[in-house]
Amino acid sequence: MLSAKRDRKAAARLFRQILNAVHTQMPRVINVGKNAAYPPAVEQLHTDKTLSKRTKLRQVKYLNNIVEQDHRFIKRLTKPSMGFHSFNTARRTIKGFEAMNMIRKGQIQGVDKGDVIGQISFLHQIFGVAS
Repeated sequence: MLSAKRDRKAAARLFRQILNAVHTQMPRVINVGKNAAYPPAVEQLHTDKTLSKRTKLRQVKYLNNIVEQDHRFIKRLTKPSMGFHSFNTARRTIKGFEAMNMIRKGQIQGVDKGDVIGQISFLHQIFGVAS
């Protein structure tokens, strides 16, 4: 989740968004990095009863690498751009990068991972380009 600030409010919003997803069950453990905003956010969710008291927070730098690896492709594209002029420009550009990455990885219904022709026709269909 892209956020203008990495504070307690943003972390709590991220956790709420994840917990409200249809496929999410109440977690036993939450693995996060060393950001100082996570413990207060989890405490807030415990007091709001959004998160079970039994849910533990585990702050270990390398345990969330699987999640971070998904963003490696996006990071590789954003670094050469040498930053964005505004937050909204960054948000829009990164959403486009992520959408194209999802299509490339086959996370779109009806388009397989290695099917380049199918991916191209899907993009033509979305943008109304004649094949």
